Amino acid sequence: MSEANFDFDLIVIGAGYGGFDAAKHAAEHGLKVAIIESRDMGGTCVNRGCVPSKALLAASGKVRELADVNHLSSLGIHSAPVRFERQKIADHATKLVSNIRNNLTKTLERSGVEIIRGIGRLEGHQKVGIRQKDGVDRIFSAENVIIATGSDPFVPPGIEIDGRTVFTSDHAINLEWLPRWIAIIGSGYIGLEFADIYTALGCEVTMIEALETVMPTFDVDIVKIASRNLIDARDIDTKSGVLASRITPGCPVRIELSEMKTKKLIEELEVDAVLVATGRVPTSKNLNLDTVGVETNRGYIPIDNSMQVISNDKPIPNLWAVGDVTGKLMLAHTAAAQGTIAVDNILGKDRKIDYRSIPAATFTHPEISSVGLAQDDAKALSEKEGFELGIVRSYFKANSKALAELESDGLMKLLFRKDNGEVLGAHIYGLHAADLIQEVSNALARRSSVCDLALEVHTHPTLSEVVEVAYKQAAQQVVNHSTT
Repeated sequence: MSEANFDFDLIVIGAGYGGFDAAKHAAEHGLKVAIIESRDMGGTCVNRGCVPSKALLAASGKVRELADVNHLSSLGIHSAPVRFERQKIADHATKLVSNIRNNLTKTLERSGVEIIRGIGRLEGHQKVGIRQKDGVDRIFSAENVIIATGSDPFVPPGIEIDGRTVFTSDHAINLEWLPRWIAIIGSGYIGLEFADIYTALGCEVTMIEALETVMPTFDVDIVKIASRNLIDARDIDTKSGVLASRITPGCPVRIELSEMKTKKLIEELEVDAVLVATGRVPTSKNLNLDTVGVETNRGYIPIDNSMQVISNDKPIPNLWAVGDVTGKLMLAHTAAAQGTIAVDNILGKDRKIDYRSIPAATFTHPEISSVGLAQDDAKALSEKEGFELGIVRSYFKANSKALAELESDGLMKLLFRKDNGEVLGAHIYGLHAADLIQEVSNALARRSSVCDLALEVHTHPTLSEVVEVAYKQAAQQVVNHSTT
């Protein structure tokens, strides 16, 4: 594809899921590809995020299940006291990371991708500089460049990290020890997942949220039922509307809590450990972006829906960005989709991304998932475009499979247009919510109407009937709306 004077058709900076999918897809279509990685192959998701945390959640979830004496006795099962080995749980996560990282690396090598270890940066248009681990600095040319450098945990001012008593999710996935009392700063999906892990393994948790309510990024109806089960029913104390203004590592860890609005000191806590789960920030500082005239927005690289980097509202030729560094939907599968779309556009196809149809999940026990618009956004859209917003709720307590599992405390909330039935969004809390959301995601991607979806036959008895019931309820509202 490239002219003879380019070293590569494509250079990808960063080998997380976004960079991996981009490099693999490009190589499979005949491009000469290099991928640059300064840390471990697989990026955050494989090494410090999705993969190890799900391994810990799987193990701790089994402990929680076996320790739930009341639930098991209701099924006629009586188990002995549960014993677990922290190190073996940690080893399970470590082994999984190693296997997936090795498989990913071998896949790229088999595809013909050249893997270069070092820190990548831009050196002007169609040029990439690399500082290798041995200190050697090299510059390569490429017809196209994709930036996929990901993100790192955000540590607010006043918080000192020592990696042992005060740490981020990057350290927590190692499960080096189990503190008797741990404070978790933040109640988003990272904080919730680790609260799930720690409480299952016998730790006491204090969850500290700067905003007025815990779980501020989740749907309000989902929060009501999820917080009752995931927080109130467990050994978790919550403090909302307060800021952890200073955290000092040690034994014990000292936390100064200030009132969020006035910043006045209101309380001091002493705990055994603190997990800082306050979100993530883009890894874009050392990319030398000014050499191509790119200005970031709080560190995020601006892109269009083709994944092309933009400057002054215009796309920069041959420069693309994908994944967390773009700040769109900071999810591994979003990054992977963006990477493939960027390469397709490089290959001459005209592809755009549909963020609305990309689902998200929190892998607590039970799970939380969502796709599409939040209720407030859907309401704003309905007012803007002049249609009536439809909302229906389907409950797990009416589902035979959930009842058989004695796991019937769950809810699905479906948002749709009453004029044509188009699905706008869905939010689910309950058993296997992360799997159930995919059906709605597919419907949303097709811009399907609930009137058509309600005719699709679902297997009985399965949890998927929770979705079917919601579709049928929504379809009835569309029919009634059209006849009035």
